[in-house]
Amino acid sequence: MNPSPDPSLKSVLDQKSLKWIFVGGKGGVGKTTTSCCLAIQLSKVRDNVLLISTDPAHNLSDALEQKFSHTPSLVNGFKNLYAMEVESNAQFDELSNFLGPDGAMFQDIASSIPGIDEAMSFTEVIKLVKTMEFSVVVFDTAPTGHTLRFLSLPTTLEKSLGKLLTLKNKFSGMFKQFSTMFGMPEGDEASFTNKFDEMRKVIGEVNQQFKNADLTTFVCVCIPEFLSLYETERMIQELSKFEIDVQNVVVNQVLFPDKPCTLCQARSKMQKKYLDQINDLYEDFHVVKMPLLESEIRGTESLSNFSNFLMNPYKP
Repeated sequence: MNPSPDPSLKSVLDQKSLKWIFVGGKGGVGKTTTSCCLAIQLSKVRDNVLLISTDPAHNLSDALEQKFSHTPSLVNGFKNLYAMEVESNAQFDELSNFLGPDGAMFQDIASSIPGIDEAMSFTEVIKLVKTMEFSVVVFDTAPTGHTLRFLSLPTTLEKSLGKLLTLKNKFSGMFKQFSTMFGMPEGDEASFTNKFDEMRKVIGEVNQQFKNADLTTFVCVCIPEFLSLYETERMIQELSKFEIDVQNVVVNQVLFPDKPCTLCQARSKMQKKYLDQINDLYEDFHVVKMPLLESEIRGTESLSNFSNFLMNPYKP
């Protein structure tokens, strides 16, 4: 019989080839706390770490008690840990300025498109792929539905751009006529095609990296309750369809009652049922059980202390 996997995230730290680490799960299960803790532990073994929030309702600034923007900023108390929050409005402003007089109209239209937050987050990933100034990037993701849309974008965009370029080649004569009609200068057509082709190659590279288990992994976060467990299982099934590696599950808010308390004993009994199911479902996974503490975990000191339980299982 094979020994059960180590109940910690040591394997994530030991895998030095990893570039992209996604932390995700249902809303309210402690994804931000987990991603901050993981980033803090990674900063001990990597040259430089970027923690990036792709959730429209950002919590990084609150968790780390420091204001972050859409550009990487050094986290107070660290020399190699950076954080940023993707702001779709900031991206729109940049694009609006670039487009000139028509920018405002584009901004109004684009901001109402479903899934635009995921698309804006993905543009940040493309920028990171082009520069890759950080040895590893940790994503504090939006709740499950948003995250699955975000992770499906590379495949969708790669196919869409491929079809657009095919159509462009088929109807090049018509494109030239429209270019002349709208007063586009000669040569813009080639420039347009080259940009599309370049973008398709970068997206293809991102797609390959996300599907490479040596470069990318997903850490699922849940709590020992029915809805959270159900959504975690659904997410793991979807991740396998996207060919994204997932070997780690962090279970937050686990009770370890050591005093006579009727409510604590009842909740602990309920949790045990779901913890047993998690152990059965994910016997081949690294399952980390994080305790529910008496006080909230905010600030780098609290997060640093709590992050140790990701490496060394909590013992009451």
